[in-house]
Amino acid sequence: MNAILHEMAVPFYKPVSNECGLFEAASRKGLPLLLKGPTGCGKTRFVEHMAARMGRKLYTVACHDDLSAADLIGRYLLKGGATEWVDGPLTRAVREGAICYLDEVVEARKDVTVVLHPLTDNRRTLMIDRTGEELVAPPGFMLVASYNPGYQNILKRLKPSTRQRFLSIGFTFPDPVTETAVVARESGLSEAKVAPLVRLAGHVRALSGMDLEEGVSTRLLVYAASLMAGGMGIEAALEAAVIEPLTDEPDVAQALRDLIATVYG
Repeated sequence: MNAILHEMAVPFYKPVSNECGLFEAASRKGLPLLLKGPTGCGKTRFVEHMAARMGRKLYTVACHDDLSAADLIGRYLLKGGATEWVDGPLTRAVREGAICYLDEVVEARKDVTVVLHPLTDNRRTLMIDRTGEELVAPPGFMLVASYNPGYQNILKRLKPSTRQRFLSIGFTFPDPVTETAVVARESGLSEAKVAPLVRLAGHVRALSGMDLEEGVSTRLLVYAASLMAGGMGIEAALEAAVIEPLTDEPDVAQALRDLIATVYG
């Protein structure tokens, strides 16, 4: 079970629209929020930023194929020869009036969405069948989920009945000026040296859906820039942070190298 409790200083996030105001409004009204966008475009950082900015405790759950409702709610465990109930991260968030963030919620098992439904309407309740409890979420509780629409298929898709329970924000990669500022801020590399990286990312993203499953993320640009800021050469940094993470196909890898050579002259 991969649940992370965040209590930290405000992580850096550069808004691109009114997403911060919408998050705060949803929190005030106790409304669930769904974040949609490609991998590495800043969804998780945004949630971490908002939770810290608002002084709220945040439980993050990385969803996966084996994540069940019991993983979120809790289970009985054997402790010191006695059986003891242990809350899962969703239950702790409800009890404490915290934010629970389900990252890539479509990856979880189908029974998870059944558990979420009563928390995403006017009831705002969580049923714990094993203990017989029915928890009513306090005003501070907020449910946030995210997913990547580009990875959806017929087996992994949010049903309309679930999607329509959430407010939603669409995320995409920032405009070049914003992305350059973000990558420079996160990596320590100068904006003048980050700018070609961002231009390269634009070209690579144009290939997404043809030769690549997905374009290079802002996260990978930060990785590449961090390596370069640490003294690594451009070719080596981009090989490790862009080419190898994006493809296993030799022909596609070579095409990316040729593209890099063109961008960097």
